[in-house]
Amino acid sequence: MITSSISAGLLMYRVRNGLLEVFLAHPGGPFFKNKDTGCWSIPKGEIDPEESALDAAIREFIEETGITPAGEFIPLGTVMQKSGKTVHAWAFAGDWDERKPIVSNTFELEWPPRSGKKQQFPEIDRAEFFPVAEALEKINEAQREFILKLDKYCKELTS
Repeated sequence: MITSSISAGLLMYRVRNGLLEVFLAHPGGPFFKNKDTGCWSIPKGEIDPEESALDAAIREFIEETGITPAGEFIPLGTVMQKSGKTVHAWAFAGDWDERKPIVSNTFELEWPPRSGKKQQFPEIDRAEFFPVAEALEKINEAQREFILKLDKYCKELTS
């Protein structure tokens, strides 16, 4: 199924022991419960008509993680996913205490299918910081470009 939605998101990053790490989110719900490689994402969501892409990215990050981003937002460009979804992204330096749970908004889905029963699921069921090499394996294939651009940007800053 090809969609044509436009989303915006943020890629939070930190440097630990000289190593760049990026914050990725695992989608909630029954379809992704047992999936790992290639399905993680930057926290993102659709842009409302009255807001800018960056404002949408910030709003979605807060809604999906409970974390309020701050600081400089580095533009990472735009990618198109296999689904046809266009994703705009920015990076920002930040951190998160992994001992605290992610606080995500939810969505409603008929589950099990054709059961007539509606269930609530979190948009994100977990999130983690990953070193770049591992993040490139975990993230949605189209979004790898965001990590590569951020990695290049950080290397240029330190050279």
